[in-house]
Amino acid sequence: MNFPSHLKYTKDHEWIELNGNMATVGITDFAQGELGDVVYVDITTVGQELNQHDVFGSVEAVKTVSDLFMPVAGKVIEKNTSLDSSPEKVNNDPYGEGWMIKIEVKNPADVQSLLTADQYKELIGK
Repeated sequence: MNFPSHLKYTKDHEWIELNGNMATVGITDFAQGELGDVVYVDITTVGQELNQHDVFGSVEAVKTVSDLFMPVAGKVIEKNTSLDSSPEKVNNDPYGEGWMIKIEVKNPADVQSLLTADQYKELIGK
């Protein structure tokens, strides 16, 4: 399993990559593996200001649907529209082509309160 060390992680299995006050968010390799084959990604929050832990969308796999949670407060400015026709990118490349949203982060320092790759591995027992 892959957990890039330059990313931060949540206990809800999202990752975030901060670049200034902008960030990219997706789900972890562990999360996509637990879900199984992703068949649909539903994100309808573009343009909305959301708080940390708010639901920004959902991901549907063959056997289950899971909510997606904001790792930090911010405004959803873009969703990965390629997932509409190719949701399997979440399984094949969760940290690359399988990203889900881009956000304008309200307080970039909040990202420092999230888990490091090592802390996340410990959380999931890897």
